[in-house]
Amino acid sequence: MIAYVKGTLEFIYETSAIVDVGGIGYLVNASPNTISRLPSKGANVQLFTYHQTTENGQSLHGFLTQEELRMFTLLISVSGIGPKVASGILGAMSPSQIMMAILAEDAVALSKAPGVGKKTAQRVMLELRDKIKTTSDTWEDTTTSGITGLSSISVQDDSKRDAMDALLALGYGRAEAMQAVLEIAEEGMAADSIIRLALKKLARSL
Repeated sequence: MIAYVKGTLEFIYETSAIVDVGGIGYLVNASPNTISRLPSKGANVQLFTYHQTTENGQSLHGFLTQEELRMFTLLISVSGIGPKVASGILGAMSPSQIMMAILAEDAVALSKAPGVGKKTAQRVMLELRDKIKTTSDTWEDTTTSGITGLSSISVQDDSKRDAMDALLALGYGRAEAMQAVLEIAEEGMAADSIIRLALKKLARSL
């Protein structure tokens, strides 16, 4: 398993790039959105990768953030969704926007991504909704998880709960996700705003 590649960006193509790591060039597939955010040729770069192995060979799919990689792995777990379609969705929407579309059952938003029709969007929502929903245990008092002094999130607080669901689905630990939500969320703040700010906070803590 190749978790990431870190080296010199040697070549940039429309949907891929070559990263030189110790004299070995790794061809990494990426969405146009990721390609547009890469540094210039010759610069150092780190791409988090999904290593795909099929009967036809192997390939690497790269992302600039771990959140994008985690969302990619969630999307390709949906029946009928391959790397190309998953990359297309991530090219059109951020991980937090995808989460909110699933939670809000907004098939129209998902259908705007290339290669995603109404039926595919509905399948994404159906198969991923339960994966990003947490049980009521998540909202119990968290002092035993090492977050001393922080009160639990109310089950009735939909925005905080949805933000927490999204962070957990993206692979963050329950304690760190809840702490980020509690520290950032303000009265009346929408879930997508909480998710966006929490992701920035968690990225800084890495």
